[in-house]
Amino acid sequence: MNRKKIRKYSLIGLLAIFITWLWIVPCRLFSDVSYSTVVEDRNGQLIGARISQDQQWRFPLQDSLPEKYVKCLVRFEDRGFYHHLGVSPSAIARAIKQNFEAGRIKSGASTITMQVARMSRRKERTFIQKVIEAFEAFRIEAQYSKHEILQLYAAHAPYGGNVVGFPAGCWRYLGHDGNNLSWGEAAVMAVLQNSPSMINLAKKRPLLKEKRNRLLKSLYESGDITKGDYELAIEEPLPSHPNKIPSAAPHLVEWYAQKNNGEYVRTTVDLNLQKDVEAIAKRRNDELRVHGIHDLAIVVIDVQSGDVIAYCGNANSSLKRAGVCVDVARSRRSSGSLLKPLLYCAALQDGYILPNTLLPDVPININGFRPHNYDMEFRGAVSASETVSKSLNVPNVLLLRDYGIDHFIEVLRRCGLSTINRTADVYGLSLILGGAEITLLDITRAYGKMARNYEYSVASRNKDLDNPAAIDDFEKTFILTDKAALFHTIEAMKRVERLDHMDMYKISGYRDIAWKTGTSYGARDAWSVGFDHRYVVGVWAGNAEGQGVAELTGVHTASPVMFDVFNHLTYSKKDGKKWFSNLKVSDGAEMKICRQSGMLASLECPNPVTQVMPANGFKSSVCKYHHVVKVTEDGKYRVANMEDPSVDSTYFTLPANMEYYYKKNHPEYVTLPPYNDGFIGEKSKSNLGFIYPQNGAVLSCVGKSSDSENGVLFELAHKRPMTEVFWFIDGRYLSSTVGEHKLQIEMEEGKHKISVVDENGDKAEVRVENRK
Repeated sequence: MNRKKIRKYSLIGLLAIFITWLWIVPCRLFSDVSYSTVVEDRNGQLIGARISQDQQWRFPLQDSLPEKYVKCLVRFEDRGFYHHLGVSPSAIARAIKQNFEAGRIKSGASTITMQVARMSRRKERTFIQKVIEAFEAFRIEAQYSKHEILQLYAAHAPYGGNVVGFPAGCWRYLGHDGNNLSWGEAAVMAVLQNSPSMINLAKKRPLLKEKRNRLLKSLYESGDITKGDYELAIEEPLPSHPNKIPSAAPHLVEWYAQKNNGEYVRTTVDLNLQKDVEAIAKRRNDELRVHGIHDLAIVVIDVQSGDVIAYCGNANSSLKRAGVCVDVARSRRSSGSLLKPLLYCAALQDGYILPNTLLPDVPININGFRPHNYDMEFRGAVSASETVSKSLNVPNVLLLRDYGIDHFIEVLRRCGLSTINRTADVYGLSLILGGAEITLLDITRAYGKMARNYEYSVASRNKDLDNPAAIDDFEKTFILTDKAALFHTIEAMKRVERLDHMDMYKISGYRDIAWKTGTSYGARDAWSVGFDHRYVVGVWAGNAEGQGVAELTGVHTASPVMFDVFNHLTYSKKDGKKWFSNLKVSDGAEMKICRQSGMLASLECPNPVTQVMPANGFKSSVCKYHHVVKVTEDGKYRVANMEDPSVDSTYFTLPANMEYYYKKNHPEYVTLPPYNDGFIGEKSKSNLGFIYPQNGAVLSCVGKSSDSENGVLFELAHKRPMTEVFWFIDGRYLSSTVGEHKLQIEMEEGKHKISVVDENGDKAEVRVENRK
């Protein structure tokens, strides 16, 4: 092969290699560069940002750039940008001439594309590097569009200090995102990135203004801006001082910095509302600190969409304490009483109760677990809805026992409470009284889903579910969907008693709110979560480290903050004072309900009322408290002998232990009359019953856990208190009581039977175990 052919094929080979290198081999630009995490609100306004891993304020690439900025940049940096292939021969010729005339390096002839290559390589400025940058510029032009090259330049151009890129530069020097630049601002941003010496706005203002106006004049002379725009632009004042990057919702921004590091994140938060909520949180937190309460979190959710529209992870300005980010809106905290509405709704939906089914509220002892109500009182019997509105502990414990702890745990998990991850044996019945840990975000969403499932379609989608930048994924398997159950739950929550010393209706703009408070054991957590048809507001207050504060309660600490937030929420005129829609017959099933027991009416219930109930309501109990009794004509005595003159009368009669407390709070309650003189032997088994302890109770008579220093105090309820009652233990006579039926009994270790019999022969007994 002759030399000509060798040269020919060599040139072809080199050309093929060059073409491959130019167009095929990927040009990896800025592959080792880290970016700031940038968090925006639902309208694209900047909420806050976190610095990149290399400690630079370098925002990720933007999809679009302001047209004014692009025109200023191209005019100032590279007028032939849209016509060259990465290197500008005319710019090189001009640079040679300028440098020769000046006797020094005055112009480098770098195009925008060559500057992108230089910024990506981050090498020292030498002649060799300039040549390499020129070749890299060819590759960049071959593999990127002009728009993409401008994006890369805008994202990585230095703006002095640790501010890199046009977006970060706009916030630093202009105090806004740059989407609506004036011509004067656009010119300033184009000039600043080319002149780091002018970054000091205080010292170099005349020079900066001169360069800006020169650029504006060039734009005017080229026809890019009108005379009017030019005259207005040169009169614009220069930026007066550098600005700080916005820092709203710091805990939310920090969370995204961990989850979506180095990305732009568009959230569902409304920045204007966010600022209002943060102002409320700060003011309230300052007030609470006086009482030793240092942390406060608030979450606001839009009911219809399920969007989190305000998120204050902690009003405490310190993001980190002891090296741990304290976002108490996501921290696991004792639930207090917040799970009671969910149990009530689930029990309604599954047919365990009806809205006003009477539930026992009496002293109980379940394997040593002896809950009591917050006010230390017992009511004998209360409607199921009242256990929610008054947050009664004892009836809810008994309801949970009947409903099943495992069953309820599954309900909670399907309500989106992600931290419910233990077994029924671990939680026990204390689950309903604060024995579980939840987060403010989860419980606020769960309440919001209840409101949404009633007022809107169950199939209405939560935008967070479809948005990869969602605050959290929320399970679509929310289990509480029966509209009648949801309606009655919302109505029960609306009747929660507000503070006596404050006109809370006035504070909340006379708007109805369905809400629930909670206080954890040891006064460590104060909760208040409420909603109407538009918004859900969740508030937690306490100390992140877990210190209890005697004055800390949900109703006194957290609920005023919640109502304060509601007072700042905006409603359209069409909302007015609207509440949830009325319950329709098609939302459930019509049933006849006993007016007094709240149960399905029996044939003996007088004047039952027809109401819309959950579809499974027919599974609930039929009234067992109304009985037809034969009494004398004057009603003073019951008649046992069927041959004696009598009339039928209907009585509402509770078991003895429930009646004992119930009649104290219900003077209208009428007890059964006694039998005729001479009748011995009660036909009913409800005349007497043990109040404490309950059958099967496990007791202790020794040490600090002792029921009493000298034994166990047994208490009995009798419908005729002045009847004499005789007490026995394991068949051995102990004593008798009249009036107040209480007896202190000492017991040996082991199992025992305590039995009583009254002077008429009525009997009752309990079996207990004493563990020393």
